[in-house]
Amino acid sequence: MKKETGVDFLNPALKCAFESLKSGRYEDKKLYSFISRAMDDLKENPSCGTKLPGRIWPKSYLKKYPLTNLWKYDLPNGWRMIYSIETDEVRIISIILEWFDHKGYEQRFGYQKK
Repeated sequence: MKKETGVDFLNPALKCAFESLKSGRYEDKKLYSFISRAMDDLKENPSCGTKLPGRIWPKSYLKKYPLTNLWKYDLPNGWRMIYSIETDEVRIISIILEWFDHKGYEQRFGYQKK
C-alpha cells in the first residue's frame, strides 16, 4: 500500500506568511507560485529536494527542532526552501521550515558571514 503524502508548515505563523505572499507585490506573488509548485512536487515525491548532511545543519535549527533529516528545495531566482520529512505507518509529510533568497540561505548555513 502506497503511503499518503502531504505538505504542512512548521507553524501557523509560517503558513500565514506564505498566504500573505499571494496578495503582496509582484515579487511576492511570484514567490508564492514558486513555493506552491514546490509543494505540489513534494506531494508527488517528498525526497525530490536535496538531502542536506547533518554536519551543515544550522545550530539554530538543532536548538529549535527535533530534526532527523533536513532537505533543500531549489526554487527559481535563487530562492531556497528548507523542509524536513516526517513519516508514520500511513503518511509521509514534508514540513516546510522556512524559505529565503540565496543570500539568506548562505547566511543561515554559514557559507557567508552576516
